[in-house]
Amino acid sequence: MCPRGCLQSICDHATRRGLLKAGFGFGLAAVGGLGLVPPAAAADAAAPPAPELRFSKVHDLTHTLFEGFPTFSGEKWFTVEKPVTWEKDKVNLHRWTLMEHTGTHMDAPLHFSKDGKSVDMIDIADLVVPLAVIDIRERAAADPDAGLTLDDIKAWEAKNGPLPEGCCVAMNSGWHRLLDQPKFTGRDAEGRNHTPGFHAEAAQFLIEERSVKGIAVDTLSLDRGIASGEFPVHYAWLGSGRWGVEAIAGLDDLPAKGAMLVVAGPKVKGATGGPSRILALV
Repeated sequence: MCPRGCLQSICDHATRRGLLKAGFGFGLAAVGGLGLVPPAAAADAAAPPAPELRFSKVHDLTHTLFEGFPTFSGEKWFTVEKPVTWEKDKVNLHRWTLMEHTGTHMDAPLHFSKDGKSVDMIDIADLVVPLAVIDIRERAAADPDAGLTLDDIKAWEAKNGPLPEGCCVAMNSGWHRLLDQPKFTGRDAEGRNHTPGFHAEAAQFLIEERSVKGIAVDTLSLDRGIASGEFPVHYAWLGSGRWGVEAIAGLDDLPAKGAMLVVAGPKVKGATGGPSRILALV
């Protein structure tokens, strides 16, 4: 995504102009996806001027992962051991045991397809994208089985314009604020999970009618909880070669349009997903 010396060039340029305190300003060039390029590289390529991105704040959209982080099944998917300790070894070193899809995490296409891309195969330029936040908090508060619908997408576009090219569409249901409550998993006596997610129709529309690289939810599943036994959104979305993010946090603090999303997933060979650090540049 960033050629050798690019970051140093950006920092030097920002320092000379006194921009470090105000936020960096640098170009974004879209060639097979959005990527950061230094001014010199853009000039050498004789490309048209790229739109400038400025941000003054970085938002962390990641829940802190801990033993006992909620899961749909109620099973423990993350444990920490301390085989090496400061008292015994004068070194701290922990051993983690985890399922890939725990905490705030990425879903790679391979997760719900026979031969889709694993995390390490996803083009890094496809993981730095514009962010569109669609707010369904009011409806979700009244109905935990609510979902992001095609009408929600059309209403967002009527107010904000077309979804940005190559963006991630994030559902804000308000669920990220419920992490320490039973409602976060919404599991009932029959084992059904009553939590918001994307409707299959909305996901299919984004696949067929819009240029969208990823979707994100503040719940534990791209699908609505009550559909989790069938996973129509998982199969359609990930099966189309796109990625998803689940259990994202902090969407309340973001604008509906204008932020950039950085999905820092684990680069593990063959991984179907993994705990990720998700950032928004505003």
